[in-house]
Amino acid sequence: MAADENKPNDINSIKYKDKFTGKVVKLMLAGAIVDIGLDAPGILHISQLQKETVNKVEDVLKVDQEVTVWVKRIFPKKNRIELTMIEPLPLEWREIKEGMVVKGTVERLEKFGAFVEIGAGRPGLVHISELAHGFIRSPEDAVSVGDEVEVKILNVNRRRKQIKLSLKATQEKPTEVMKKIQQPEKTEEEPEQPIPTAMEMAIRQAMERSQDDAEVPQPKTPKTKSANNEELDGILSRTMEHKVKTNS
Repeated sequence: MAADENKPNDINSIKYKDKFTGKVVKLMLAGAIVDIGLDAPGILHISQLQKETVNKVEDVLKVDQEVTVWVKRIFPKKNRIELTMIEPLPLEWREIKEGMVVKGTVERLEKFGAFVEIGAGRPGLVHISELAHGFIRSPEDAVSVGDEVEVKILNVNRRRKQIKLSLKATQEKPTEVMKKIQQPEKTEEEPEQPIPTAMEMAIRQAMERSQDDAEVPQPKTPKTKSANNEELDGILSRTMEHKVKTNS
């Protein structure tokens, strides 16, 4: 009797961590058989009944009891499904990889940093140097307990169950933000114009002045009185010379 929304009908249509509501059909020394609505039997080992140690299956289960179970392993060739009553972690340790960006909740603060729960069973540490791009005196300057944050996984030590995280790696650097503010993106209607150099500006100004001078008509210089007298004297002199030649 499957209770998930997909309602799979065979062993090939289910996957790891799928959730079911099943009915206990048989109790055994090492566990129980649970009907989850498929032809393949669901095997529930005694170690998967709860996180605490169980001495007898009867202490936890009884026949016809409805239980919530998750798929732990699938063996299509053997037509067998292993189940667990212990809810799987949202993020298994084998799934954690360096460089991943995950969401989490700040669980507690220490002088050296903040612990963030990311669903791996144990919180990861964001060192104080990874909380912000700028200098901060204490983790409280950057985050508070209960804050939902996005962090990047820097390092995973599976043997020691340690995860190093970074909050600032998911945030823009202040310099990048300032660049966007100071230099807004140009739209197609406002194409970016190149900035002229000092020499180009000087040449442009000189050309504009030359053009202005050519357009302005230059005033005619009036003839002075002495120039008029010289012209008159020349005419009289040529006239007298002509008369002398004629009389002779």
